[in-house]
Amino acid sequence: MDGVICHTNPFHSIAFKRFFEKRNLFPTEEEFSQHMYGKSNSYILSHFLGRKIERKEFDELEYEKESLFREIYAENIKEIDGFMTFLKALKEAGFLTGVATSAPRANLDLIMKGLGFEYMMESIMASENVTHHKPHPEVYLQSADNLGVKPSECVVFEDSYSGVSAGINAGMRVVGVLSSHKPEELPPCSSYINNYLDLKTERILEVLNS
Repeated sequence: MDGVICHTNPFHSIAFKRFFEKRNLFPTEEEFSQHMYGKSNSYILSHFLGRKIERKEFDELEYEKESLFREIYAENIKEIDGFMTFLKALKEAGFLTGVATSAPRANLDLIMKGLGFEYMMESIMASENVTHHKPHPEVYLQSADNLGVKPSECVVFEDSYSGVSAGINAGMRVVGVLSSHKPEELPPCSSYINNYLDLKTERILEVLNS
């Protein structure tokens, strides 16, 4: 979702900056690029706070930060160019589709409601639905199971190193969405896109058969 359906990373940066400023911490954009984009909140909070954040403390801190994000992003929801048109084309062509995010379900619900694509998804997975976060393949393997297809029959769209790694680790083809990283900053993908404006369903079949 983040960086794949919507370009949310700048707004997560704002939310995290406000969150960390309250604690007299001031991460740079370079540090965010290395340790925030595509990472789970468990990793991000533990990394920047310098200690293991877990259980009740994690729940409270995650809720604080993600509430900030939803407040900031609610009036700024915008698809990556061409996404909804491409998704509708996939559905018309008979593809099964799912969303698999490391973000909390509340964030996903905000974006699904804002763009109106929930009814198009045969599988919906958020951070609450998995035990292991990306780059572990659990969220993608469970998504394939939800869809009733083999991992080898799936194409994953990902924008982060950990996300691409999760797709590869699941035995799936991966299309790298270059919203936050350059191709050389990601594991090798089957294909790369900057947005969905010129992407056709035929290209997805080519990726599957590659």
